[in-house]
Amino acid sequence: MKKILLTAVAVFTLAFVNAQDSGFAKGDIFVSGSFGYDSQSTGDIKNNSFEFTPRVGFFVSDNIAVGARLGYQTSKQEAPFTEDFKTNTINAGAFGRYYFTPSNKFSVFGEFGLEYASSKQEQGANELKVNGFGLNVGPGISYFLSDHFALEAFWGALGYATAKPDVDGAESTDAFTFGVNLDDINLGLVYKF
Repeated sequence: MKKILLTAVAVFTLAFVNAQDSGFAKGDIFVSGSFGYDSQSTGDIKNNSFEFTPRVGFFVSDNIAVGARLGYQTSKQEAPFTEDFKTNTINAGAFGRYYFTPSNKFSVFGEFGLEYASSKQEQGANELKVNGFGLNVGPGISYFLSDHFALEAFWGALGYATAKPDVDGAESTDAFTFGVNLDDINLGLVYKF
């Protein structure tokens, strides 16, 4: 029993000491990103989508990181007797994060993001362009697997977005969201330089 207790204390101590070696500090630069692929089929109707969003961040202090992101999303719906419906979206944005325990292997952060999006929808010869911007706030976590690689999860809990078609007299669409389900969680991989 004494050996098991001493072994458990030694493992915990090494894990704690090792946890202090990983994490973020002032001056660190990181790149991360998320991607997703979705394919659905109902009868003869098929929907496919792909999304890729790389980001880069810089720690201006031990707890605060600022950065930029660029995203691309494409989707296509195929249905019999109609032209394919395609949507391509490009977005660019900036974000700020506050890490509560940045020098630890496991850290919780809060993020505020602002982005601009431009979308083009096509169906046969018809084309519609939509532009807009959005704000979001949410919590996230990061867990270092090694000194340079970490897994990251961000929950886009609270957001506002507005979009307006590039057509004379078109009304804008405004959306306020409060995400409380797992669809609002984005997973990614982080590399720290």
